[in-house]
Amino acid sequence: MKINPYLMFDGNCEAAFKFYEQCLGGKITMMMSHKEAPSAEGVPPEWHDKIMHACLDLGDRLLMGSDCPPGYFEMLQGFYVQVSVPEAAEAERIFYALAENGKVKMPIAQTFWSVRFGMLNDQFGTPWMVNCEQVV
Repeated sequence: MKINPYLMFDGNCEAAFKFYEQCLGGKITMMMSHKEAPSAEGVPPEWHDKIMHACLDLGDRLLMGSDCPPGYFEMLQGFYVQVSVPEAAEAERIFYALAENGKVKMPIAQTFWSVRFGMLNDQFGTPWMVNCEQVV
């Protein structure tokens, strides 16, 4: 079993996924707007360019998301998207890239369980943990 996060956005899903593709690597394999979907006629015209479904392929995991219909968006809370990498330098690169125009909750640093660990909310409001575990 694999569990993949599905993030909801308030109209900025396309910008978020292009940002995540740049920060995390991987490749956007799907970015479908509402006007491209079979149900386009049921969506208000001002919503046609919003994203119905996006998928970022990160190798063995996927990051997926979409724009919520108007009036349905709720701020993300009660979870973090956790990224684990094997190298401290890569953890720092990803952390600082995601933190651009965001809010650092816990600066990236060595902890008792990891070589590097940090927490932040990115510029889109998505909460992230970046971790580089210690090799035992």
